[in-house]
Amino acid sequence: MAKKDGDAGPTPSMWRSVKLVAWSFLGIRSKSAYQEDLSKVNPLHVMVVAIVGVMLLIGGLIGLVNWVVAK
Repeated sequence: MAKKDGDAGPTPSMWRSVKLVAWSFLGIRSKSAYQEDLSKVNPLHVMVVAIVGVMLLIGGLIGLVNWVVAK
């Protein structure tokens, strides 16, 4: 990732946000790794990824229930 002169930290990436939210859904992340990732992400990215993740989870559960009930 390219940095500009005077850039204070790493560039926030969507992939890092996806990993942060995925680990949060599982609930098995160490606090130190969580704090490190949290300092390197854009909060807006985290919110968008979390909302999409919840929608996918709900859609998957609805699909699973419909599949089980249909049999």
